Amino acid sequence: MSKLPVTAIFDIGKTNKKFFLFDRDYQVVHQSYTRFDPVPDEDGFPAEALQAMSEWMLTTFLDALKLEEFEIKALNFSTHGASFVHVDEQGDPATPLYDYLKPFPEDLLMRFYKENGGKMNFCRATSSPPLAMLNSGLQLYFLKFAKPEKFKNIKHSFHLPQFVSFLFSGEKTSDFTSIGCHTGLWDFEKEDYHSWVDREGIRGLLPPIKSGKMVIRTKPELGNIPCGIGIHDSSAALLPYLKQESEPFILLSTGTWAIAINPFNKSPLTKKELKRDCLQFLSVLGEPIKISRLFIGEEHKFQIESMYAHFHLERGTYKKLTFDDAIYQKVRAKSEKRIAFHYLKPGDFGLESADKTDWSCFEHFEEAYYTFMDELTDLQLSSLNLVLEGSSVKRIFIDGGFNANPIFLEMLRKKLPELEIIPSDFPNGSALGAAMLINEAMAL
Repeated sequence: MSKLPVTAIFDIGKTNKKFFLFDRDYQVVHQSYTRFDPVPDEDGFPAEALQAMSEWMLTTFLDALKLEEFEIKALNFSTHGASFVHVDEQGDPATPLYDYLKPFPEDLLMRFYKENGGKMNFCRATSSPPLAMLNSGLQLYFLKFAKPEKFKNIKHSFHLPQFVSFLFSGEKTSDFTSIGCHTGLWDFEKEDYHSWVDREGIRGLLPPIKSGKMVIRTKPELGNIPCGIGIHDSSAALLPYLKQESEPFILLSTGTWAIAINPFNKSPLTKKELKRDCLQFLSVLGEPIKISRLFIGEEHKFQIESMYAHFHLERGTYKKLTFDDAIYQKVRAKSEKRIAFHYLKPGDFGLESADKTDWSCFEHFEEAYYTFMDELTDLQLSSLNLVLEGSSVKRIFIDGGFNANPIFLEMLRKKLPELEIIPSDFPNGSALGAAMLINEAMAL
């Protein structure tokens, strides 16, 4: 029996680590996934379990190579952004994979902005809202001055997609989709690294920028298979839509973050937009793409666990809910805000919020959940409007975790009646985009 030719993709999210085999029609014919508990860094702050993840990836791929029914023709990677892996002379990690929520020393951050023309001037130049560790390039400045003993051991600094590609291929690369992901590294006007990168001697640590359509190969012990250099997951998720759609659209890619991507909005960024977490990414070819971001996945996780604890409910209860217009109208009729957000800041969007949440004021779980989702989608609407303005978009595609949440979808439909809200046809959008990218590159 002949083997089925497939494309292998690792899709590394902050929470879930997934592996897919796609056939020639981009149907998933094999998949597996895992999660890893964080490990403490040297300061005791949770960090990505890099060693466990790397071992799982290599073992999973070697096992897939042994599957009798499949022949792996290509491999690529999509991963979450805002993450650097710093390696030493031997190619081994020289630091933990720091979490982007790790605190950045405030005095060091202020010194950095002062040296680089002030906070907002720097943020506009690099299209990077002031996000401390989430501006992943600044991690190198942090290491240089806060942890010099670690910094001196760094030979190369990889964005996470290119590190996992390096793990399989040994090739050292950087790519536009990671560099342009609010890193504070790229000067969008100069179309080159910002001047601070050279001033601090950082450029030499960053591998050469290669095209996202470059094809390399896995190491001989990993099959010598054509391999991509990896892609930032939000940029990967956009690719299937660009290939399929001819009319302007927005993609709202949801998960830990809700990232609204409008590849048809070319308007320059304003300081007001930057303060509301609106920025620009770079496409695979290095072209600017306007996006806005909202930390809704973690906010949802925090609030739902608080609700479950109060109402003594099992995890997953909210997934059993369907949209009920009567409950929605009842919630909307309340004039006061009743949710105190943990991560999100409604005030940044000119919206009000409660000082604290009193779950006992709700008659039942459904009312509490609908109230939270109503106030959350108000925030989502404000974030979407940052990339909607000035464009002729009539449709919003929603992929990722929230595309299966009927309450989230219906609330957005009611609040955006002039737009078509479409749950995604690409549930594995970032993995699919990475697969399309490597196959297109191989066909060139």
